[in-house]
Amino acid sequence: ASYKLTFVTSLIAALINTIFGVIVAWCLVRYTFFGKRVFDAIVDLPFALPTAVSGIALTTLYSTQGWFGQYLEPIGITIALIFIGLPFVVRTVQPALEEIQIEQEEASASLGASRWQTFYKVILPTIFPAVLTGFALSFARALGEYGSVVFIAGNMPFKTEISTLLIITKLEQYDFAGATAIAVVMLLISFVMLLLINILQRWSSRRKGMEAI
Repeated sequence: ASYKLTFVTSLIAALINTIFGVIVAWCLVRYTFFGKRVFDAIVDLPFALPTAVSGIALTTLYSTQGWFGQYLEPIGITIALIFIGLPFVVRTVQPALEEIQIEQEEASASLGASRWQTFYKVILPTIFPAVLTGFALSFARALGEYGSVVFIAGNMPFKTEISTLLIITKLEQYDFAGATAIAVVMLLISFVMLLLINILQRWSSRRKGMEAI
């Protein structure tokens, strides 16, 4: 139950971060608006905040007695993982978008492509390796997150007990073998998933290079 909660919430958070991270990066690169520099700095806020501070702030909002807790408390863990993982996608995709020349999009439009076709066939293949990297970083950070979710997750076995919290609990009980077993399984599963993402990223880069030739 702990593994299922940890990996499912981490995967959901990483997927959401991938979608909205690309959108945020696109807005920061392609648009000029009031408060853009402030918004750009806010993106890095999870990097600067200690995880315990993030956890306390998120608990204030999403716990049962929090501002939005009565509505969003069941998905509080996912929201916390989205908060700490979003900057990884934004900061990875942003440089890739900056390297795309506007002329490529203009050429696509002049050939009759719609905006969606231009994005799908011109922009997305270019930034896809960066998007995969951002997804992998966000996913990996979510898997090992402890400080920002421990206050929200609680300690209810089979319901809200994430794997990192279970490891700490085992250590506090001097069950070092149990903590090691949980950690090794998480390490192996994480390694396999990240390896698959890395292989897919290399395949995408190699395919892009062949198309360029």
